[in-house]
Amino acid sequence: MRVGIVGAGQLGQMLGLAGKRLDLEFTYLDPAPDPPARIVGPVLKFPFNSDAGFEQLASLVDVLTYEFENVPVEAIEKISDRVTVYPPPEALRHAQDRLNEKRLFEKLGIPVPAYAAIDSEQELHAAVRSLGLPLVLKTRRLGYDGKGQLVITDESDIATACQTLCGRPLIAEQWIAFDREVSAIGARNVDGHIAVYPLTENRHSKGILRTCRAPDASQGIADQAGQYLTRLLDRLNYVGVLALEFFVTGNQLLANEFAPRVHNSGHWTIEGAVTSQFENHLRAILNMPPGDSSAVAHAGMINLIGTMPSNWTSSEGERVYLHDYGKKPRPGRKLGHITVLADSAEERDRKLAKSSNILIY
Repeated sequence: MRVGIVGAGQLGQMLGLAGKRLDLEFTYLDPAPDPPARIVGPVLKFPFNSDAGFEQLASLVDVLTYEFENVPVEAIEKISDRVTVYPPPEALRHAQDRLNEKRLFEKLGIPVPAYAAIDSEQELHAAVRSLGLPLVLKTRRLGYDGKGQLVITDESDIATACQTLCGRPLIAEQWIAFDREVSAIGARNVDGHIAVYPLTENRHSKGILRTCRAPDASQGIADQAGQYLTRLLDRLNYVGVLALEFFVTGNQLLANEFAPRVHNSGHWTIEGAVTSQFENHLRAILNMPPGDSSAVAHAGMINLIGTMPSNWTSSEGERVYLHDYGKKPRPGRKLGHITVLADSAEERDRKLAKSSNILIY
């Protein structure tokens, strides 16, 4: 079976590596000169908005998927009569616009922070009055890893905020003093069979995911998150892996956003689950039964940002694993990750702390 992937970054690379055990062949579309997934299969060098590139990719594969959510929906729709495409375009449409995303959550009874659509400075003043301060102002489209957003803490910040972000559709969101952030990750195949992974706790710095821990210990919250995730998967008639991110305040979950793709917070599943999120994404889009998504141990993950460590090697005997994506270093870029496994949450946290402390960049 031939699989096409739009995007040849680290997620595409990990999908390809997982697909080898399923005897799959991969072709990618990506304009980058040396993308990580080049080690797995050929890469068509076209821009992501190239109709010719999408048409060529569609002609070479049996099923097409993508590794990031800013794929042009129109390009996907143009080729969907020639090749099967999963996840479905409707999921992309909702994920690409934060306002549409929030409204979808509300329709499904998934709680969200209070919000307001912003198209002018006057509407931002009104949002400050209704939502209070501080609040988070975000672009409705194309924001990720903390980009395209800022926090307004005082009314005097409004003019500067508008100079920075206004002129494009925005959304203002109530500031949530959350206890922690978690993500629910699941896979749904064409026939509607779903596998949900243990809930993952995420910790960010400067808008970028830094560490993950799984399984999250709060069983009641995990059950509720799984129910919300399943509701979203079924509503979208979704096929593939989806990650739904939440703020946790006490015993309440508030949905932040979802990603219609394999997700950074699920990288621990490569060694830490019976079946990784990458294999289950491929199984889903090929309508194979989902693999067992249960954890094999307490898992932790550290993102390697900006620079790879010079003094590190994987230690399988100690259940510590280094993943190098083969990317050129630059500030703020995700270059790899380390996963640790342990028999208890306490041992996992000790391994995470030790790994963080001895990294030398």
